[in-house]
Amino acid sequence: MKRIDNFKSIIDKYEIIFFDAFGVIKTYQGLVPGIERTFEYLEAKGKEYYIVTNDASRSPVELAEAYHKYGLNVISADRIISSGMLTKEYLDLQVQDGIVAYLGTPASSHYIDSTGLHTLPVSAINNNNIDKVSAMIFLDDEGFDWFKDLNKTVNILRKRTIPVIVANTDRAYPMSVQDVQIAIGGIASMIENIVGKKFIRFGKPDSQMFMFAYDLIREYRPVNKKEIVMVGDTLQTDILGGNKFGLDTVLVLSGNTLAKDVDTRITATGIMPTYICDSAVVGSGDLGF
Repeated sequence: MKRIDNFKSIIDKYEIIFFDAFGVIKTYQGLVPGIERTFEYLEAKGKEYYIVTNDASRSPVELAEAYHKYGLNVISADRIISSGMLTKEYLDLQVQDGIVAYLGTPASSHYIDSTGLHTLPVSAINNNNIDKVSAMIFLDDEGFDWFKDLNKTVNILRKRTIPVIVANTDRAYPMSVQDVQIAIGGIASMIENIVGKKFIRFGKPDSQMFMFAYDLIREYRPVNKKEIVMVGDTLQTDILGGNKFGLDTVLVLSGNTLAKDVDTRITATGIMPTYICDSAVVGSGDLGF
């Protein structure tokens, strides 16, 4: 584990950079200050980069548009690899017909709508159609009634033996320096314990997330894992996932992991990043190329 002062040295060392989104590129306040310099430097050096995110709340196109609103126009939809894409792949292969019920916003249902299956929010499941529910997807922590729809979800899963997919494994995300909000992964874990069934999870730290990204790249160019680095703010997802897949990892202290807590968290979890850096921002004096 090595502490580095300037993220530029990471870009110079690797050919492909995987970035987590929240806590690395953006926070609850907007873009991480100065992060546009990082992407300017990546473009100038001809480095390849991807946003590897557990955010299944919107399609890659909509996720990219959110960056464009902040002025970060270099991030296009084909640069975004979301856990929702793995959910779509699973449904294409394993669920042939019936209703796919979901918890989340209408925007988050993009991934399952695009499979051609009949999709309905949990709120629309009733005694007339419950027997046709062939899968359940946890997509986003918004877009449903936490009392009525979570109770309904429990009862659907008590009555139906169906695959349950968690498209975003994040249990919580920061709303401010002090506060966090429960994410859909946390809700899924609660319901999993209540119904006593094991759910299928896509997203970091699952190695399948990294294999999906790795395979996409290898479709058009040769690459080995030593050329790729994973940059994230959370030990239990970004860093653990990258480590498990055999990638070098960078823990940045601009999101979930704060500088005052980093040593304690690494000791407590045993999860070791390859590098620690204050942020993924390239210094303002490094753009002379």
